[in-house]
Amino acid sequence: MYLRSHPLLFGLLAATRGGRGVRRLGRTVLVHDPAAYREALTRLPLDRTATGTTGGAAREALAGSGSPGGGVLFDQEGSAHRADRRSLADGLGATGVEQLRARWRPLLEQRLAPLAAGGEVDLVALARELSGTVVRDLLGTDAEPVAVALAAADAAAASVRDHLPGVRRPGASAAAARTARTLRDLLGGGGTASAGAPAAEGALAAMVAVAAVNTTVAALPRAVGWCADAGLWEQAADPALLPRLVDELLRVTAASPVLPRVAASDGSVGGCPVRGGDRLLLVARHAAAAHRRDPDALDPAPPADAHLVFGAGPHACPGARLARAQLADVLAALAPYRPQVVRARVDRRAALPGWRVLTVKGAGA
Repeated sequence: MYLRSHPLLFGLLAATRGGRGVRRLGRTVLVHDPAAYREALTRLPLDRTATGTTGGAAREALAGSGSPGGGVLFDQEGSAHRADRRSLADGLGATGVEQLRARWRPLLEQRLAPLAAGGEVDLVALARELSGTVVRDLLGTDAEPVAVALAAADAAAASVRDHLPGVRRPGASAAAARTARTLRDLLGGGGTASAGAPAAEGALAAMVAVAAVNTTVAALPRAVGWCADAGLWEQAADPALLPRLVDELLRVTAASPVLPRVAASDGSVGGCPVRGGDRLLLVARHAAAAHRRDPDALDPAPPADAHLVFGAGPHACPGARLARAQLADVLAALAPYRPQVVRARVDRRAALPGWRVLTVKGAGA
């Protein structure tokens, strides 16, 4: 699936993952080793606004969309970054996640009901509606959930995907700005924030939507598909094993398998000298041993390695708790039906590797 969705990037990463954990190709440094991956995120100064980074793409797209300026979380450092993370803390903390669960659990029950009679469910469509519902409640907007999810996917496809290796398409910047503007207009529809939801507006709200939707739609169907193909439903049905299975599936699916960064100054990563301006490709799925170790709640990878898929240090993903809760509830809801994958199609357009369709069929309750 990785090679079919992003053949150039993942072909390169597969060819270079053996041997040295850190490898230089011109001005690009590929980081596969877990210790070097942590070092790059926690000790090497990074330019979070550089072209070819998540922050750079976000700033470029939102500047063109009429944003009044300011950071968008991914391009921030220091006090600005801490302030915006605090603004999300209530909605993404333990209390906020439990409130969101109360909204998505009835949705899961309704959408998965056909499995009880041996029917079919498209998990990509479910993930899209689930993520849009979460974004709507988290940001306090009245926008329709599926519309939010589709707009966030379009924004990501037009901007985030543009910093991966490959030829930049003509008009890419204009397309990124247009899709970002559409998403911001949709989220600006008003509404009253739910209890614990942050008062996120403008650029920050748009980037929260992009991150939440695209990681959920990429990772959740792949995690369920892996669970079905590997016959892990017994583990999913065991409340004691479920949390470990969730971590294991998130480790091997790695919703953001590669973190593109740029060094802000000279330093080193894993013993490899790095110059200011060098591009870093931090391979999260390799650092977490996703390519070497299959998921198993009975023999899980060390948590310190498994959690690398959420980053490390002050810029670790603030939505990790939310991602674990979502997947745990989806697996628990699916486990009684022991569904199997009956249809799958790769999404070649999406910013993150994932399925365009992943249909499962229930075996009955």
